[in-house]
Amino acid sequence: MILDQIKLIHELFLSKDGVWAETAYDEGKWTPKEVLGHIIDTERIMTFRALCFARGEQSELPGFDQDPYVLNAKFGSVSLVDLLEDFKVQRMAMLSLLKTIPEDSLDTRGKASGNPISPRALFWIIPGHFMHHFTILQTKY
Repeated sequence: MILDQIKLIHELFLSKDGVWAETAYDEGKWTPKEVLGHIIDTERIMTFRALCFARGEQSELPGFDQDPYVLNAKFGSVSLVDLLEDFKVQRMAMLSLLKTIPEDSLDTRGKASGNPISPRALFWIIPGHFMHHFTILQTKY
């Protein structure tokens, strides 16, 4: 499932014309390229959190406001090829990390955004978050 998502996102974007990737479905909504960038940023943040908690981090990690991240990233000026490659590389890096985390470290608890969470939960959230946005890209755009 996790590796299949690389293929799914590539196929979706490459099946559309270039205008599609640059066009929001409604005012105030992100473009498909911005959605993809948001998926990548969120995956990086969740992977970082999982690493921290698996390694025993006791400090609470801050939340993040997705809207300024998307705004400041200027994903519209990043080529689609680069965004798709970035997603693939990030996903492969996350999987590489997952292979190195001891099984008993997956259930250690940390706190992020004011909520307790484990690396195991974060690694499940990542593909779920992808599917949430992938479904929106398929149905609303």
